Amino acid sequence: MPTEREKMLAGAMYDPFDADLVAGRDRARDLCQALNATREAQVDERRRILRELFGAGGDSVWMQPPFYCDYGANILLGERVFFNFNCVVLDVAQVKIGDFTLFGPSVQIYTAMHPMNAAERRLHEYAKTIEIGADVWVGGAAVICPGVRIGSRSVIGAGSVVTRDVPEGVFAAGNPCRVIREITE
Repeated sequence: MPTEREKMLAGAMYDPFDADLVAGRDRARDLCQALNATREAQVDERRRILRELFGAGGDSVWMQPPFYCDYGANILLGERVFFNFNCVVLDVAQVKIGDFTLFGPSVQIYTAMHPMNAAERRLHEYAKTIEIGADVWVGGAAVICPGVRIGSRSVIGAGSVVTRDVPEGVFAAGNPCRVIREITE
């Protein structure tokens, strides 16, 4: 019988009130609170927290607190990913982010999903993995919805709501986000 964590990571319905999952969220929120309380000069302390928080990439991530996430361990970062102020990552499923990707302020990344049926929604939720390629730039206040893939070298316009996949090497923007043009320069 799979654990609630195994169900969660597999994208199946799971119980978010499971004690192991609650403890995982508490751990991440405590680490985020500690990170968000650091001062700019506390470089070593920030790095220690980031290594402990993320599943991968804590050694080189460039972070401007405040930052918030559900578990942290499900966030897999490539080399030198940048998060500007006030980003939120609901990493119920894995969030994979490629090298040198940049997130503007207040970007929201959501893997969590909830059933449409109200009675079911009281007890369970599920999630879809998000994958973001290398050298992507996501403009401020963009929202990336569950299950989305964004191709390498693409740019997402500020304030966009990304509800479906974006191919590589394009500028996409809007609500819902759509491809505007190829990036040729």
